[in-house]
Amino acid sequence: MPDVHNDRLPDHVIARARTGDRSAFEEIVRRYQRRIRSWLATHCPPGGDVDEVAQRTFLAVYTRLDEYQDGTNFDAWVFTIARFQLMTEVTALRRQADYHSRFASDLISRELERRVEQPDELTEDRLRHLASCLECVPERDRQVLDWRYRENVPVQEMAARSGRSTAAVKKLLWVLRLKIRDCIDAKLAAEGGLT
Repeated sequence: MPDVHNDRLPDHVIARARTGDRSAFEEIVRRYQRRIRSWLATHCPPGGDVDEVAQRTFLAVYTRLDEYQDGTNFDAWVFTIARFQLMTEVTALRRQADYHSRFASDLISRELERRVEQPDELTEDRLRHLASCLECVPERDRQVLDWRYRENVPVQEMAARSGRSTAAVKKLLWVLRLKIRDCIDAKLAAEGGLT
């Protein structure tokens, strides 16, 4: 909790605010707004909305003025409400983070499935050109591509089958992907499509 000012808020201001006197409550807000926001800014986690928490704090102060016990420390009472409002914000942020961590991968998977099921025109053009570009790949290299992308053979096993090192197979795959991508891009450019 922050340091409390020596000059207490006069009890008559609190009493007037309890009766619905707007100017009295405005005085309370003016007196505490800066300190509450400063305190919240130093304690609010990333992603928290300091302004929203401050607003909820003052709303709670206003609606709970009847609960304040005269003669006790009003500053401490206001900051206690701010602390509880901040705890509510932190709980909401944790729930939101938990929700996103549980469902983000599912949403990404669904979007990828949707894209595969409903390819756009450019994707269809790329797939059409992929077939013709693969025909230009030498048979021995095409076998390596088939192992990798049709049969899902691990790179180590591909190396053993082809008599190459694992590094050589990885490099070959990388070079073949580049050549095929360049071939597809060239065919799209020749048609006037986007690459």
